[in-house]
Amino acid sequence: MKQFLSLHSSVVRKGRCSSYPLHSTPYHVTRLLGFRVHVSQHNLPKEGRNRSYRACISSLFSGFDFTLAMAREESLLPPRLSSDDGSSIRNEEEDYALLTGERTPPQDKQRVWPSWREIGVFSWALIATILVIVLAAIYPHKSAEPHDHYSSNTTWGPGGKPTGKRNLIFMVSDGMGPTSLSLTRGFRQYTHDLPFDDILVLDKHHIGTSRTRSSSSLVTDSAAGATAFSCGRKSYNSAISVLPDHSPCGTVLEAAALAGYKTGLVVTTRLTDATPACFASHANLRNYEDLIAAQEVGEHPLGRVVDLLLGGGRCHFLPNSQAGSCRGDDHDLVKVAAQNGFGYIDDRAGFDSLKGGDNATLPLLGLFASGDIPFEIDRRTQNETYPSLEEMTRTALKALSKATEDSEQGFFVMIEGSRIDHAGHGNDPAAQVHEVLAYDKAFSAALEFLENDSTPGVIVSTSDHETGGLSAARQLHKTYPDYLWLPSVLDNASHSAEYLAAQLKEYLSGPGKDAKDSAKRSWVRQALKDGLAIDDATDHELDALLHPVPDVTAAYVFADMISRRAQVGWSTHGHSAVDVNIYASSTKDAWPLVGNNENTDVGDFLADYLDLNVDNVTKLLQDTKSGISQSYDWMGDRLGLNFHTDGLDTYHGDFRKRSADDCGCGAAH
Repeated sequence: MKQFLSLHSSVVRKGRCSSYPLHSTPYHVTRLLGFRVHVSQHNLPKEGRNRSYRACISSLFSGFDFTLAMAREESLLPPRLSSDDGSSIRNEEEDYALLTGERTPPQDKQRVWPSWREIGVFSWALIATILVIVLAAIYPHKSAEPHDHYSSNTTWGPGGKPTGKRNLIFMVSDGMGPTSLSLTRGFRQYTHDLPFDDILVLDKHHIGTSRTRSSSSLVTDSAAGATAFSCGRKSYNSAISVLPDHSPCGTVLEAAALAGYKTGLVVTTRLTDATPACFASHANLRNYEDLIAAQEVGEHPLGRVVDLLLGGGRCHFLPNSQAGSCRGDDHDLVKVAAQNGFGYIDDRAGFDSLKGGDNATLPLLGLFASGDIPFEIDRRTQNETYPSLEEMTRTALKALSKATEDSEQGFFVMIEGSRIDHAGHGNDPAAQVHEVLAYDKAFSAALEFLENDSTPGVIVSTSDHETGGLSAARQLHKTYPDYLWLPSVLDNASHSAEYLAAQLKEYLSGPGKDAKDSAKRSWVRQALKDGLAIDDATDHELDALLHPVPDVTAAYVFADMISRRAQVGWSTHGHSAVDVNIYASSTKDAWPLVGNNENTDVGDFLADYLDLNVDNVTKLLQDTKSGISQSYDWMGDRLGLNFHTDGLDTYHGDFRKRSADDCGCGAAH
């Protein structure tokens, strides 16, 4: 007879206990005890994911009703043979009494109580099994937490909430999919002559994946993706922290600010771009960048909610009466920022004056480019003009740490490797690998900060989506495909396709405007050789650069030339629906994100880790309706919303209508 100890939970437990199964108790231990432990688990609800492993196990264990079920195999007691002084009926009755604690009426005078030896063996086995379960809960498998040296002393309390002062560093690798890592890893191994098992820093901290669809499409855009992170809610493509019904949703950054945390945004694109915008502003459409800029510096229903802003996008903060502005009005947001207490820097000298954050005073607005900061492959030769993502990361973390050293609360910062996405949109593999390497350095800098800072915290890194449908292989002809791609081609490139396209445009509108075709071709050949190390350009490729067809930009042609030679493939100039990776400094602190998640789960984790009530912020924002229509006028109109905001669209025969030559290569990203 085999006995089974079945533990049945008497209540529906919240939390992801199933992520840490009790059946991981070593089999040989329970086998030695003569029985197995089975734990019945409920379908655990999503909202309970903020419960820690230890608290989850503790609460689950305390609510168990213990019942004993029997099976007719392998007895806990030694097998007994039939004999004159005992019968099989007696044996079964003794087993029943031992396991259930219930007696059956004696049927003859020979029946006796179970021996004290048998009761002792069973009691010892029961106690030992309980100890095994408790120890499994207290000491999880080391394989599940390989980076505990970065883990904080932050604990998740019995109520499922973390305790103590803590910092949260959220990093977004915009547009970086799994193949981006494969491509960059191979590129790095080749260029640095490293062994095949050399990996990126990010690789060492991979804990899960995220699904990325929006409310309006299986393929999200950055706005809907960032709204999932900031609000923990699904919304439509182009929504800036706005729900499908066009009502605002509170963000984790806003909730953190109201709770007394210092907050920051650090990006390499415009600070008004979709990802940073979703944490500190609300707009019906992502292209309302003038409105977004105003909210970021304090023209916001909640007032100023950001303490540190570092990135590009200066033109949206300058009045249109000033050179370098791209605003549609004369609103001077640098002046508004000053009125709201911001210090302001706009060049490398100003950044260097911060002395790595030691000399920074918050709030601070740093705008280092009119638009986007250049791709890393180009920025590295303009280091005297633009700070790197790694430098901005180190400076921001130091400044925020310094600003909170005497505070009961820590800080929340969102750091984005923004231009990985742009390299994907441009199908530029050389720009892509350098952007990913720059992001890996920034992630490493954040790890270093966390390890040395006195305040505990966690780093979580993920992508809003994948861009480009990148493939680390490309079939160039109809014969049998090659099993390779060539990192040497990317290593020879010194500039991005975007940079070369800008150089070509400047030449054709300047010195080459009236030049002969032969002179133009000579100039292009030299530019290809200097920028991409391509010296075998075909006449067809030169024609595509000098006499482009509609919607096929020079940047696309340059990128396609290097992609083909490196045998790197792309399926789109837009986004794809592929799942993206999740990384963390410590599995122990970021355990709710282990495994496959919805992107809204990431947003839930951010709020849960800082113990924030984002719903309360949503209520505050939704009390701002005005006018007869009771609309949120401060979020901009909806004139550009000519698509479904909730629910998937269907096929409309577009394939037949579109020209085979129109690939949409010049579409905005």
